[in-house]
Amino acid sequence: QVQLVESGGGLVQAGGSLTLSCAASGRTFSTYAMGWFRRASGKERDFVAYIRWSSGDGTNYADSVKGRFTISKDNAKNTVYLQMNSLKPEDTAVYYCAADPPLTTNWESPIWGSWGQGTQVTVSS
Repeated sequence: QVQLVESGGGLVQAGGSLTLSCAASGRTFSTYAMGWFRRASGKERDFVAYIRWSSGDGTNYADSVKGRFTISKDNAKNTVYLQMNSLKPEDTAVYYCAADPPLTTNWESPIWGSWGQGTQVTVSS
C-alpha cells in the first residue's frame, strides 16, 4: 500500500489560485497512477484528475476543471501536485490524493486503493 499526505489547502477568493501537494511513501513503485478527488459537503467523492506514475505522464481531467487545474508529478520526490487556477466557489471541497487505481474499472471511479486524509479548499465569492 502507498501512504499519502496532502498539504496546501486553505481559503482563497474566487479567481485565485492554490497548489496542493501530495507526498507519497511506501510501495510507490507499484502504483500505475496518482490522482486527485474531491468531496463537497453533502456530496459524493468526485474525480478531479489523475496522472500516470511510472510509465509516461499521461493525464486526465474532469470536465469541470479542464483548463483551470493542472496535475503534475516529481517521481524523484514521490510527490504529485495539483495547481488550481481561476478557482470558483463550487470548487470548495475536501481534496483527497489517491494511489493504486482500480484494475477492473475506469480510473475516474473513486475506488482507488490508497487515500490521503484530505485537505480543505474553500473558495469565497
